[in-house]
Amino acid sequence: MNRTKLLFFPTCVIISSLASAQTSSVTASGRVLTKDKAALPYANIILKKEKDSAFVAGTITNEDGRFSLTGIKPDHYLLETSISGYHSQIQPVFIGSLSEFLEIPVIELIQKQENETKIEAITITASKKNEIDNRLDKKTYSVADNISQSGGSVLQSMQNLPGITVQDGKVQLRGNDKVTVLIDGKQTALTGFGSQTGLDNIPASAIDKIEIINNPSSKYDANGNAGIINIIMKKNKQNGWNGKAGFTTGLGSLWVRKENLPTIRPQYTLTPKINPSLSLNYRKNKVNIFLQADNLYTETLNKNEFVTRTYDDGTIINSQLKRNRNTNFFTTKAGIDWNIDPQNTLTISGMYGSEKIIDRGDQPFFNGDFSQRLRLWQFLEDELKTTVMGTASYQHKFKEAGHVLNVGFNYTFHREDEKYFYDNYLPASTGTDAFKLLSDEQVYDFNVDYVKPLKYGRIETGIKLRNRSIPTNMNFIPGANSVLDVSAGGKADYKEFIPAVYGNYVFENEKWEAELGLRLEYVRIEYDVNPNHPTYKSDGYNYTQPFPNFRLAYKLDDRNKFSVFYNRRVDRPNEVDIRIFPKYDDAEIIKVGNPALRPQFTNSVELGYKYNWDNGYLYSALYHRFANGTITRISSIVPGSTLIYAIFQNAGKSYNTGLEAIWNQKISGVYSFNINGNLYRNQIDAFSVQNLYPQPNVFSAAQQTAVSGNIKMNNVFHFAKGLDAQCTLVYLAPDIVPQGKIKSRFSMDLGIKKAIQKGKGELFLNASDLLNTMVIKKSIQGMGFAYTSNEYYETQVVRLGYSYKF
Repeated sequence: MNRTKLLFFPTCVIISSLASAQTSSVTASGRVLTKDKAALPYANIILKKEKDSAFVAGTITNEDGRFSLTGIKPDHYLLETSISGYHSQIQPVFIGSLSEFLEIPVIELIQKQENETKIEAITITASKKNEIDNRLDKKTYSVADNISQSGGSVLQSMQNLPGITVQDGKVQLRGNDKVTVLIDGKQTALTGFGSQTGLDNIPASAIDKIEIINNPSSKYDANGNAGIINIIMKKNKQNGWNGKAGFTTGLGSLWVRKENLPTIRPQYTLTPKINPSLSLNYRKNKVNIFLQADNLYTETLNKNEFVTRTYDDGTIINSQLKRNRNTNFFTTKAGIDWNIDPQNTLTISGMYGSEKIIDRGDQPFFNGDFSQRLRLWQFLEDELKTTVMGTASYQHKFKEAGHVLNVGFNYTFHREDEKYFYDNYLPASTGTDAFKLLSDEQVYDFNVDYVKPLKYGRIETGIKLRNRSIPTNMNFIPGANSVLDVSAGGKADYKEFIPAVYGNYVFENEKWEAELGLRLEYVRIEYDVNPNHPTYKSDGYNYTQPFPNFRLAYKLDDRNKFSVFYNRRVDRPNEVDIRIFPKYDDAEIIKVGNPALRPQFTNSVELGYKYNWDNGYLYSALYHRFANGTITRISSIVPGSTLIYAIFQNAGKSYNTGLEAIWNQKISGVYSFNINGNLYRNQIDAFSVQNLYPQPNVFSAAQQTAVSGNIKMNNVFHFAKGLDAQCTLVYLAPDIVPQGKIKSRFSMDLGIKKAIQKGKGELFLNASDLLNTMVIKKSIQGMGFAYTSNEYYETQVVRLGYSYKF
């Protein structure tokens, strides 16, 4: 059993806060009828505060007897309805905080000759926009307020958000990377259909907000046991012409943190970053046209890992994997909203993304005392990723506010065109190799979603259909003294079909809230491979599974709330996880997929508590997740070879138990802070699996456990004349990784911004990992070998940017 202890959090730190706008709004609508069910037009509707009868809002009913009151905050009210010839009616109304739109039950007025009607209490719910949703299941953060990471990528912007950590280029929620990433509520090829991808190349300048959903309801896809991150793109709806233009530049790798091993090409330093961006919007009458375009060019020391491998026979191999990367990512989104009439809206939009990657890598291998170079592996990667997405969505609003029908269709095309060229220098010979990979992914999504407001809540239901195909062709091109496994190339075809149906019921009164949902999914996966592949054969699976979710909350008073959550989710292996082709980006640690990989099913429970006061709040959550069929990479060697093969496997059962807390406090108009801490225990039970590639070998592991955590401390200053500053400190405690552990990490980010040109312009300057302390240190124990690694990739970046709103 491997066990690490959580280091005690530092007590003397500078802290910062993210945005905490406390706004709330509701549209309360209803209908006034006579006892004979005839509409009463021109009836007077007045809403007053219950405690002092102060006027809040008023209106009259239309020809159908309907009315709407907008911009109402959650509170206790009195609703007065009157019209000449009828008895007035006054009824208490409680406006809650769960639904943005709800319908007041029909109000019946009685003519004056009849008896007074009975007054009955009514509950109306509203949405409260806050960092932490009133249901305690969602946190929303504005990218513009994350000053210390302005001008970077989405991944860099996320790493300072509460509850998120970044490891090996992937975001983790509460120490788990099984996260589904959405763009505007939809899965896309830009961020991955299943396992996350590409977040480090999407410019943050294109993003408006980021939502973190730890306990998704049944209306979301069941994939992603750790939760969902929803990236909301920028889109304005102001009348006339308006927009925003920006330009950011920067430098990374300001100095060499660790010198190269001998005989290789220099590592990147003073790497440039350039990010122009433009958003345009034009709205007139029934039409809204929008455009967002961003280009992010970066040069990066993408990898700089120093590894020492020790084998059971005493052999020691020292190596360095250095990768200089040039990336250009262009993305644009454009569309039109057509408000056909007050009840019907049609939106058509398109997105295009092009990502060009050039990697120049060196990997020297030395003996134990560095007296002899055993091998030098140099490579050039030339990769182009192209994404095209088209979306059409239709919304019908029924007469009752919040009663809507949404119908959507989404098409995605994603091409991965990748070429690798290798030079393999040995003491007695030189070899050359190459390969070309072409993959064309096509995805068709169709969904129907329906929301019906009720007297004490709402019903949500819908269907979704997905058809996805990924034909892939790997062509190995061996040269002199080739080391490639040419027989492992060829064609493979991935096919995915998923129909799903869901239903969700939400209830709220003054003290209790409840949400009960169920999603039923049928999944059919087929993976057809080259029949001549020496190891793997065609495979697949199918299942029909229910995915329930439940939430129960009790409001002690206006400041205290408890919630209990339960949900069941799944992590389906993505196509790259089962891809049969060996990957040679590391010459002696070969990564291979596994077509026999099966889904990982996870159940999670959580107890949440939130306490509000006038200038802040405290949020805490105790959570537990337990998974069957845990998906992880297993590294092993075969007899007579020093090569390590890392292959995905289902490792059995795993557990994640933890406590998360967020304390947000406004001290004054100048200073506020936010502290987020997460303490958790990870456990992977003992397991034994068989790796088939390149030849069958059995791997067994004892139970692994670790107590780990992280703490983020944010501190924000609002000075005079539009000057703001932010400082962020992040500490990540030691943790377990597959077959080993990772040591603690620490970083500090700093940023300032200044409003100029009467608030239309903005300048910012920031620095990530200001002290250059973020180093990834791992130790791995395999069967027949062990290795340690220190990763000195680029983390320190200084950026300067300007934007102008018009």
